[in-house]
Amino acid sequence: MPKFVLQHKDPFTQARAGVLQTDHGDIETPIFMPVGTVGTVKGIHREQLENDIQAQIILGNTYHLYLRPGMETIEAAGGLHGFSGWNRPLLTDSGGYQVYSLADQRKMTEEGAMFRSHIDGSKHLFSPERVMDIQRSIGADIVMAFDECTPYPCEYDYAKKSMHLTHRWLKRSWEHFHSTEPKYGHSQALFPIVQGSVYPDLRRMSAEEVCQYDACGYAIGGLSVGEPHADMYAMTEEVCSILPTEKARYLMGVGTPENILESIERGIDMFDCVMPTRNGRNGMVFTREGTINLRNKKWERDFSPLDSELSPNYSKAYLRHLFASGEMLGPMLASLQNLRFYLWLVQQARKHILEGQFHLWKASVLPSLNRRL
Repeated sequence: MPKFVLQHKDPFTQARAGVLQTDHGDIETPIFMPVGTVGTVKGIHREQLENDIQAQIILGNTYHLYLRPGMETIEAAGGLHGFSGWNRPLLTDSGGYQVYSLADQRKMTEEGAMFRSHIDGSKHLFSPERVMDIQRSIGADIVMAFDECTPYPCEYDYAKKSMHLTHRWLKRSWEHFHSTEPKYGHSQALFPIVQGSVYPDLRRMSAEEVCQYDACGYAIGGLSVGEPHADMYAMTEEVCSILPTEKARYLMGVGTPENILESIERGIDMFDCVMPTRNGRNGMVFTREGTINLRNKKWERDFSPLDSELSPNYSKAYLRHLFASGEMLGPMLASLQNLRFYLWLVQQARKHILEGQFHLWKASVLPSLNRRL
């Protein structure tokens, strides 16, 4: 089974460095996972992910893969590893967030979530058991328990009711997952998910509940859905004060570079977010000097590298030209730079945690993360 090994704790913060061991390779934490929703990270070749970005793990989406290409195709290919050719670790979410986003096309019941496909309007039921079966078929190394993601803002009574539903679904997910076997010869691990919106007592209650399950890691869901960053950090602190120190902690769907460093400081090990590729497709680029909007005219004659270390071979002027011309290479190169930057950021965080200097490094790098060039 996948296993998390805690290697070092920062002496001045709650930041940690560890290794999540899986049959498809070791994942050094803190780690950022590029999002490959439908089995591909948008606009990025697998060889670039492996050799250039050096991604250690990528994320696939249960909801989208279930609808297209479907489990029969994925099983015939030997799982998502075989289908996509990605031979490093994979993580799949539960589909709970996508069901949450279909507010006008789904119905929540004790049994599960009934929803209509965004592709053809067909009706489907996601129960905890069904979601476990789907994730067995996809074959990810790390899979998520089925949960309900609450919106923000969310009334306390609804958040509490939803949290208890997530806990009951967790019990069913756990029992069904452990009554079935992996399909492709490698082991899989199930992460429970902590919910509770922005209410500290609910977050503590949920964290205590999931700790009853001896998982190799735990996820924190229902954040980065519109709440103030201060609330996100406060809820992260509440949960991390309860989750076992020796287990991995995954903050789902987060976030900006600053969000990631602030969350690492509070004890988070794993992150995913569509921001690097989504922003890249729209001409917003993260660099070590600050954030660039490539659509601005100011870059028209700027022939300096996009990022002297991470993208030294392309100039800002050239990237601006590609976007102005509607050339598809522009979004691809911008997405590539953003993913390089995110992986560089967590690699640097890990390096400075191991050196006992994370707090000093974080203070030195934050001004450039917030700088608009």
